[in-house]
This record gives sequence, structure tokens and C-alpha cells, in this order.
Amino acid sequence: MTFDLEKIRSEFPVTRQWVYCNHAAVAPISNRVAKAIQGVLTDLNEFGAVHWKSWGKTVQHARQLAARLINADVDEIAFVKNTSDGLSLLATGLDWRSGDKVVSIESEFPSNVYPWLALKSRGVELVGVPERQGRVDLDEIERLVDARTRVLTVSFVQYLSGFKIDLDALGEMCRRRGIIFCVDAIQGMGAFEIDVKRQKIDFLSADAHKWMLATEGIGVAYVSKQILARIKPTVLGWMSVEHFNDFDRRELEFRRGALRYECGSLNTIGIYGLAAALDLLLQVGIEHVSRQILDVTSHLVEGLCARGYPVLGSRREGEGSGIVSFRPGARGPEAKEIHRRLEGAKIATALRGGYVRVAPHFYNTKAEMDKILSILP
Repeated sequence: MTFDLEKIRSEFPVTRQWVYCNHAAVAPISNRVAKAIQGVLTDLNEFGAVHWKSWGKTVQHARQLAARLINADVDEIAFVKNTSDGLSLLATGLDWRSGDKVVSIESEFPSNVYPWLALKSRGVELVGVPERQGRVDLDEIERLVDARTRVLTVSFVQYLSGFKIDLDALGEMCRRRGIIFCVDAIQGMGAFEIDVKRQKIDFLSADAHKWMLATEGIGVAYVSKQILARIKPTVLGWMSVEHFNDFDRRELEFRRGALRYECGSLNTIGIYGLAAALDLLLQVGIEHVSRQILDVTSHLVEGLCARGYPVLGSRREGEGSGIVSFRPGARGPEAKEIHRRLEGAKIATALRGGYVRVAPHFYNTKAEMDKILSILP
């Protein structure tokens, strides 16, 4: 698909009223996502479950699209409620031993903290590498890893600094040392390339309501075939087993691949929206999506720096993302005041940790970044 920015923007009615730069929180949906959701709602409203077979086809199509997005096999994809649900699947399913260690980053979003902290009662230690001035040193991560380390779990993109970590380097290090490599991908999946095979990712979880441009309540978990047997399903239901359509059967034979982790009825409405959202991203091409995001965020960073606004994080080659967090200069107004002014001008951003966080997607423009800059005192 040719990258036609005006045509893409016409897919997002939010652009008529707002400069929407809050995709690191909750994204607006496109026309095609709304149409897909409205279609299945109308079907339910008028026919109930008469067309349930077509629902299954859409679920399978969405699974195929998700697998294609990250270069996984279809049977390595499970639908989950959200990122936390997926990460907890791994944290609770492994056969932990007292003395085991999980290595992470200190500045991780809580979704990638609490599932691991909860293992303390089982003798598992969580240790974190500090983020220094918005960067994470990969050498520091490797120095923390030792013979006790079972899992390395990191965010692809840090939620505040926007630091995008080198998944290829970490995956290689984990594979070399026999460590499970887990990625919280919510701040990057849909915006930047993920190749689970090349990057040697063992487990990944991401909610769909941010950069994938779908709705809340539906997420994707990837479970590599290499570690499938090591993750015991801990939440079981009628769909966990191979012969789930035989309601009289009583044999606990888990379904093939990652499907064993889908314990019951799925969020079909959310999956219809996700399929439409992934279809758009894949039609445009992730390489075009990421190029546009980096183009507009780099333009914003240049403008902020020229005006003396300190920007958190790194814009080194390969480390920039769709997140730009800045704070006022020494004599400027508080971040809260800047956020209020931007919202008054119908510019959607977020307040995080004393910073104004701007997170544009591929339909945003440099002109919109200039509008943000024009409002800053």
C-alpha cells in the first residue's frame, strides 16, 4: 500500500477535532475498526449466536494477522485480556525454585513488575537495572545475569522515557545463556518491527489499545514452541483442552500450542476490532508506520530542544520511539500547567512523573507537532 498520509488520516475521525498524541495511553480507533465492531454487534443484536461459525473464522484471521505482525507461527499466538494477563501467564506457569532470579529494568511499568514481585514468597528474587537519564545500558543487564537467572523481562519501549531497547542483542544474550527472554511489547507492537524468530524472543505480551489501534480488553501473547512445555496453564476452563467441543469428555489433554492458555470464551467483539486494526497496519507496512512516527517525533524533539525544554530519553540511532517526554525549563510553568494548556487547545497528551508525554502515531504530522510547540510558553 502506498503511504498516502491524507488517506490514512481520513481513517481517523479524531483528526477532525483533536491533535491526538496520547497513543501510549489509549488510542482512538479507525473507521474500519469501528465498522468491524458495529458489524458484530448488529449480528449479535439481530441473530444472537446463529452465525457463530463466522466468528470463529474471524478469530482465526486475527490470530494469523497477529502472527504475521511479529513473524510468529499461528499456533504460538494466544488471545489474552491485556498485557498483565499475558505476563502473569508466564510468571505463574513456570516451575520456580527457591533462589531463582528474574532480571528486569527498574523503570518498568507496573504490569511488568507485580507478577514477578509476587514470586518472592516462592523464593524468587527480582532485580532491576537502573535507567540512567532515559537510557538502559545493555552491559549492566548482562552483568546482573548469572547462573540463577531464569527470566529476563523487559519492555520493548519504556513507557516514560520512550527508550527502545535492542531486542536482537538481548535475545542473543539470553539464548547463549539459556535464559527465557520475555518482552512487554505494549509500547512498541504496531509501531515498530518485532521479529520474534530473529530476536530470539521466547515470550511476548501486548495489549491492543495503544499502538495497535484497537480497543481495551483484548491482547496478544506469544509463546514460543521452545518453551511451551515449561509453562503450565494455571487458569483452566473448557477451551483449555484438545477436545473442547466434546462437553462430555473428561480428559485433561491440553490444546496444541498457545491455544491451551485460552481457558474459555474469548472477547469476540474485541477480536473483530483487533483484526481490522492489524489489517490496516499491515496494509500500510510497519516500516512506513515506524518511519513516520520517528519523523514526527524527531521534529518535535528538535523544536523542544531549541526552546530549552529538557527531553527525557535517547534519540540515538535505534533508541528513539513514539514517546517524547519533556518537562519545563528552570523558569517555566509546571508540567501540569503545560498539559492543561495543550488540552485546552484540543491536543491530547499525558502527564507522567512530572513530564508531559507526547505520543503521536503514523497519522500525525509535523504541522501538528508545530502546533504543540506554538502553544508552549
